[in-house]
Amino acid sequence: MFAVYAESFSPEDPLSGLTIGERPEPDVPDGWTTVTVKAASLNHHDLWTLRGVGIKQEQLPMIIGCDAAGIDEDGHEVVVHSVISDPSFSGADETMDPKRSLLSERYQGTFADKVTVPRKNVVPKPESLSFEEAACLPTAWLTAYRMLFVQGGCRPGDTVLVQGAGGGVSTALIALARAGGLKVFATSRDETKRQRALDLGAHAVFETGERLPVTVDAVMETVGQATWLHSIRSLRVGGTLVTTGATSGNMPPDMGLTRIFFLQLRVIGSTMGTRGELASLVTMMDATGVRPVIDRVLPMEDARQGLEAMAQGDIFGKIVFTR
Repeated sequence: MFAVYAESFSPEDPLSGLTIGERPEPDVPDGWTTVTVKAASLNHHDLWTLRGVGIKQEQLPMIIGCDAAGIDEDGHEVVVHSVISDPSFSGADETMDPKRSLLSERYQGTFADKVTVPRKNVVPKPESLSFEEAACLPTAWLTAYRMLFVQGGCRPGDTVLVQGAGGGVSTALIALARAGGLKVFATSRDETKRQRALDLGAHAVFETGERLPVTVDAVMETVGQATWLHSIRSLRVGGTLVTTGATSGNMPPDMGLTRIFFLQLRVIGSTMGTRGELASLVTMMDATGVRPVIDRVLPMEDARQGLEAMAQGDIFGKIVFTR
């Protein structure tokens, strides 16, 4: 079958290990199902895989891609949940399983004609969502949903700051926060991205690091080192910072620890989301009419072009591949 896969790793030149060609069809263990992929979306995780992060040499070749929407063996249109818990895990929240993995880490990914997943890892796709839109949800949009409404505990009327408008998670955060009745602030170094954040639903936008007119109830932090201290300084007493990424680095020169303990701030990590949360997100999208921001749609044969754009940061929203 057709597939886009990592054949080698290179931290400095990740695309050098990318191969587009043929791979064997996946095995189907008991309790799993095969999904014929109609659309799959790109994530930074895919670039990290090509850099050799979270995967070992002996696992190569590995089909990359976490997200997909398609048709299962019974002919149902479905969205694929890419968090796969260990068979020994008995908890309700698979993101808390220390042995969990994502598609393209231990199991072959979604940039292919077909992908296999446990039957419990598929969620019905409503007719109102296209395959391209649905394929954007399982990683970036699910991450945003959990950050806002589960880990962040945001409620209608709260004020939230989204750092670094432009990426898949941050655009999802803006759209979902607005749909959920929150007052939304967003930051970006880029004037065009600030304007697009306003178009997406942000109530106000600011340059990165600019002082806000008020302190906020919650900050959604995906940037890390470059914005961390600004995030801490932007919170009200008792406010919440939810972090899910560190694209600019892990070590801010000033962590703001004094402010964290003096103002009794909460700093909470968040990773992906559960199958149940994905189902709730899909229902929310269906009910509200909110749709993912799609930067571009490309045939999967042009996956290299999409990965190059992501590596250069030349995107606003999600890149989607179709079959």
